[in-house]
Amino acid sequence: MSVQVAFEYAIVRVVPRVERGEAMNVGVVMFARSAGFLGCAIAFDAARARAFAPTLDTDAMAEHLAAFQAIADGDQRAGPIACFPQSERFHWLVAPRSTTLQVSATHAGLTCDPQATLKELLTRLVVPDVG
Repeated sequence: MSVQVAFEYAIVRVVPRVERGEAMNVGVVMFARSAGFLGCAIAFDAARARAFAPTLDTDAMAEHLAAFQAIADGDQRAGPIACFPQSERFHWLVAPRSTTLQVSATHAGLTCDPQATLKELLTRLVVPDVG
């Protein structure tokens, strides 16, 4: 029997016009402290984003999302925040902000496999159903 560990996650969202509050889910960031896991999965579809918000600079957004991913991964090329311990990086990533890249409130759960759970959350919450 596998041991379940607690985790927290937040949905990563593109909010093209902050004053309108409309958002498109583009990723998930997840932290399971006792498993030593901090993961981020991004599924940014530039064509879908342009259909949602024709004036959105999708190239700039892709760069912002790559930096977000790099910080979650602890890639030191992403700057000093990427060097923080996992828990501090997670809390920095999920901090409220009023920019075009935002995250939802955090949610909690239990998992035996953090990587598989991250993929499942991405599929369920971000990747649109087709067909």
